Amino acid sequence: MKTENQKAWFFVLPVLLLVAFNALVPIMTVVNYSVQETFGNNVFFWQGLDWFEQILRSDRFQAALGRQFLFTFLILIIEVPLGIIIALSMPRSGFWVPVCLVTMALPMLIPWNVVGAMWNIFTLPDIGLLGYLMNHTLGIPYDMTQNPFAAWVTIITMDVWHWTSLVVLLSYAGLVSIPDAYYQAAKIDGASAWKVFRFIQLPKLKTVLTIAILLRFMDSFNIYTEPFVLTGGGPGNSTTLLSIDLVKIALGQFDLGPAAAMSLIYFAITLLVSWLFYTLMTKDDAQ
Repeated sequence: MKTENQKAWFFVLPVLLLVAFNALVPIMTVVNYSVQETFGNNVFFWQGLDWFEQILRSDRFQAALGRQFLFTFLILIIEVPLGIIIALSMPRSGFWVPVCLVTMALPMLIPWNVVGAMWNIFTLPDIGLLGYLMNHTLGIPYDMTQNPFAAWVTIITMDVWHWTSLVVLLSYAGLVSIPDAYYQAAKIDGASAWKVFRFIQLPKLKTVLTIAILLRFMDSFNIYTEPFVLTGGGPGNSTTLLSIDLVKIALGQFDLGPAAAMSLIYFAITLLVSWLFYTLMTKDDAQ
């Protein structure tokens, strides 16, 4: 009987310990602040779970959480189908394959704060190219700085432009891994393009789509930089997502206790929903 070589763990262990240390120390610091109150000079007063109760009952938290879920929901229902459609349209061989792949990857190479600044300048109502075109050329009233609906359309469009490429590249990798024998058998059976997608391509894409949905959920649910740079959470609080509200409480109001409690609740919601997504999408495979 062949024994497994466990020596590889000695090479991985230092990295695991370093990652664990870098993760546990900040988390324990947040936990410490979430159950105490401080007024500076390292003087703390025990609060217990009061901050958690206050946050969960807060209308402000519930509104920001609702906006965060709405944003993530819209992102997923737009980017996942759109990414699959674009991947299906891309060539499988020839000169245009690297051109398409590089073009798809370009938006993801731009830093997040630069993306927000680009779209802010692009969409300003008077000096932005899109804003001027909409208002003065097409005659369509558009002002993301004053109209909440326009602000939502702008941040969603920005994220779709920035991150649909991730779904495209993952879907394309799944499509090119499907053996030609499946397509040849479908052609012999006279299967339509829809049936080929429904019974061949989509099942083979299940694994990569699970990864794509999880990555896009976690990223869009924790997004901060792009919408903050673009709208600052405005107009009013219309685009104040949970991440933006958390930073306002922690750094703007310097309420460290409530901010720590909110961040732990935020973290728990992200883990829970991600686990539910993964469990539901891999349920058939487990059976």
